[in-house]
Amino acid sequence: MLTILFDGIAYGMLLFILAVGLAVTMGLMNFINLAHGAFAMVGGYATVLLMQRTNVPFLLCLPLAFAISALLGAVLERTLYRPLYRKPHLDQVLFSIGLTFMAVASADYFIGSSPQIIQLPEWLKGRTELGEGAWMLGMGHYRLFIIAVCTALTVALQYVLARTRFGTRLRASVDDQRVAAGLGINVNVVFLGTFAVGSGLAGLGGALGAEVLGLDPTFPLKYMVYFLIVVAVGGTSSITGPLLAALLLGIADVAGKYYIPKLGAFIVYSLMIAILIWRPQGLFVRQGGK
Repeated sequence: MLTILFDGIAYGMLLFILAVGLAVTMGLMNFINLAHGAFAMVGGYATVLLMQRTNVPFLLCLPLAFAISALLGAVLERTLYRPLYRKPHLDQVLFSIGLTFMAVASADYFIGSSPQIIQLPEWLKGRTELGEGAWMLGMGHYRLFIIAVCTALTVALQYVLARTRFGTRLRASVDDQRVAAGLGINVNVVFLGTFAVGSGLAGLGGALGAEVLGLDPTFPLKYMVYFLIVVAVGGTSSITGPLLAALLLGIADVAGKYYIPKLGAFIVYSLMIAILIWRPQGLFVRQGGK
């Protein structure tokens, strides 16, 4: 039972890093980017190709995956996404889902449809077991590594948004772009940086998740619903909401597949429906938000 809880927490933390960029773009920038999973796929494939073809160490591939995805996100934000900020949400959905299908087709054409395998360093393989019987805790070393990395990123994100000048400028730009611009804030640069960081986090999540979730050209479509569930259940007004939602969904998914495998993802969708009936606006919302 403790092992299932541990694996669920690791899975939930991974989902959070994958989905937090989408929560930022939807909640803070008011843009629905259904191509978010494509940036995660880019990070995963960048890691695989760097390790297989140039023998770059795994730990060095992680910041490179972040940088490559962030750079791609910055370029696309400047050229394709920015003109759509003021468009209706339906236009944003159609554009981003089209971009997703283009990314899937491109990955299938240039890399192939076969699932990719990452060779982890020896020190990340293996498992440590504590206790006995039903209370035995089996901790996979790689899942423990995922929890540590994602925890550090969560603390850093919370600090940046709540305590730094950039976080203050971002919140001001979201609340009223015209007033923020009148105060001397370059709203376009703030949004560019935010979108790039969100894309980079998705790429980092894809690099970390390639071994756990698998990686093939259908990755953006396969996990799109999970990203949307995390954002919808957690709310888009803070980091805390998506984090709690991702942990709940991760634990529920792992436990459901272990105890009731025939139901598949039914447990996750049931939990989502129950939470949204209880709190339609998500678990966390800004004070006074509707």
